[in-house]
Amino acid sequence: QVQLVESGGGLVQPGGSLRLSCVASGSTFSIISMGWYRQAPGKQRELVAMPTNGGSVEYADSVKGRFIIPRGAAKNEVHLEMNRLKPEDTAVYYCKVHHPGWDTWGQGTQVIVSS
Repeated sequence: QVQLVESGGGLVQPGGSLRLSCVASGSTFSIISMGWYRQAPGKQRELVAMPTNGGSVEYADSVKGRFIIPRGAAKNEVHLEMNRLKPEDTAVYYCKVHHPGWDTWGQGTQVIVSS
């Protein structure tokens, strides 16, 4: 079993930046990849950024060029650098860990973009 701890959310003004972090512990040997989803109020959970089988990262069109999963993190960690934040980025951000045949979700961290 894998436990996830997410951090880095908060309140930021439009145009600002935040860095989210997710650290996995426990049975981390089963981790294939780690990435991020988000869920805004009244909307379905959606992909933000997730590594693909080919080694690249798939980004939602709405965040391309603004958000990035930086390279070089340990296998049990994933970070999300969010720049030029917009009010529409307001959501609960969830860390997702992909294992062979199942996924683990974090508890979520709130990001509010507002002046």
